[in-house]
Amino acid sequence: MRRKTMEEYIETIHSLEIAEGRAATGSIAREMGVKPSSATEMLQKLQKEGLLQYESYAGATLTDAGRRLAMELVGKHRAIADFLEIIGVRRPVAERDACQMEHHVGRETMEQLEKFVQFADLSSRDSIWIESFRRYCQTEEADRPHLGDRDDDCPNDHLDDPPDYCPMGANVPGQPEFAKRKRRR
Repeated sequence: MRRKTMEEYIETIHSLEIAEGRAATGSIAREMGVKPSSATEMLQKLQKEGLLQYESYAGATLTDAGRRLAMELVGKHRAIADFLEIIGVRRPVAERDACQMEHHVGRETMEQLEKFVQFADLSSRDSIWIESFRRYCQTEEADRPHLGDRDDDCPNDHLDDPPDYCPMGANVPGQPEFAKRKRRR
């Protein structure tokens, strides 16, 4: 069973349980865009996995394990959508894209993404680095005075030097392709 499909069913059942108290097979099929017989087949598989309780004609309810998975997916979705909104994606687009991305992000990446969103929230969305990024998105020019200080290994007076200047490798864009893109602007 494909993990993405399984997770989409769990999310659908979770949202139907919240809205209707129980997830009827017909409602699940309609939300998933499949025939009721296909939904029934998947519900039976998810029941074998211990993620839900299924009864013919009554529908499905999530087990504790299914509810935990649903809450994990809700958290992933929220963090990804929030991250996309922080970087300037309109919320409706961020929500749509988060629905696709949440099924393909590994645990380590997700943990760091969640930390970043928490950090950005704690730092206030009006912080100088976010404003600098927003200006960059509009102008494609870096707001150099607001980029912050660099340590002595990469002093600010060398910001216009070639991308491979920093001996410590701090500027990741030391790759030739990045340098070509920067010069074209």
